[in-house]
Amino acid sequence: MDSPATVAHYKAGMVLSGVGDALGYKWEFQFSGPHIQQEVQKLGGVKKISVKLPDWPVSDDTVLHLATAEALTTGKEGENLLHEVAHRYKVGMTDMNGRAPGLSTMAGVNQLKPGRPGGYRITYNQRSGGCGAAMRSMCIGLRYPQPEQLSSLVAVAVETGRMTHPHPTGFLGGVASALFAAYAIQRRPITTWGLGLVKEACPVAKEFVRSAGYAVPETERDWGYFTEQWEKYLELRGLSSGTSPVLFPEQYGPAERDEAYKSFSFSGWGGSSGHDAPMIALDALLGAGSNWEELMSRAAFHGGDSDSTAVIACCCWGLMYGMEGVPKCNHTKLEYRDRLENSAEKLYTLSH
Repeated sequence: MDSPATVAHYKAGMVLSGVGDALGYKWEFQFSGPHIQQEVQKLGGVKKISVKLPDWPVSDDTVLHLATAEALTTGKEGENLLHEVAHRYKVGMTDMNGRAPGLSTMAGVNQLKPGRPGGYRITYNQRSGGCGAAMRSMCIGLRYPQPEQLSSLVAVAVETGRMTHPHPTGFLGGVASALFAAYAIQRRPITTWGLGLVKEACPVAKEFVRSAGYAVPETERDWGYFTEQWEKYLELRGLSSGTSPVLFPEQYGPAERDEAYKSFSFSGWGGSSGHDAPMIALDALLGAGSNWEELMSRAAFHGGDSDSTAVIACCCWGLMYGMEGVPKCNHTKLEYRDRLENSAEKLYTLSH
């Protein structure tokens, strides 16, 4: 992982995000990690799963991640980009048959009016703290991967996140996913990612919200939960200073992870909110290292919102490690693979 991120890493990030989504989505509404892991073993383990239609479709996560990515590949900036994203979210919602889109996402996209002044913004909604922005924002980190592009990354993640999730717990999840993808490209030590989110990106996001002037009082009122939960998590893992070795419990198998993920969550469904989807993704990345099967075990096969945690974790993993150790059957026939690869190539070119 010491070598710089190449176009092959970009492609791996985008393609594996789809793989993680499809594998996690299979059991998204099954609430027992140990049970899911048994089902995986019955199939011969991850290395034997051929991820292809009709049995392994991608979910709303990948459809909307592609919508974000393909809007970014146009090279548009500012308001033009935001109208482009809003338009593509509208189009994406016509491809939701059997993909289980979230309620906030459906309601938000319904309100978008791309092409009209301010048509990429919706009314503030106190119940929009879900993971819908987090699951589709990794590609923003591929477009703005350099440390000096942090303000652009944050601005685009906040504004595209607010198209469906104007609550800060929701759109800051989008900032986290985009940031972690950028950190993966920067080869930044993974033990510092959470601290970077809290200490570097969140203050930039808060300043951006103020300068953008939309729903400022409501957003500031509801701001604290996201950073508080992240600070708790960093303390739990011994990462508050960003330097120490990661502290995992001695016993941390599927059952223990289900309990831990629940404890990170807002409503008992680990990974379904903006703060805990990237948190569980990071937890999985910290624990799995370069081992693909272990990553799947932790990020995709748990009793929570498993496609949303896996789509984030697998994108970052691919950006770090490429396709090494990933069985070909997991990705060669993945739905929308060509689109994922094409957008990766274009984002790589735009970011260099």
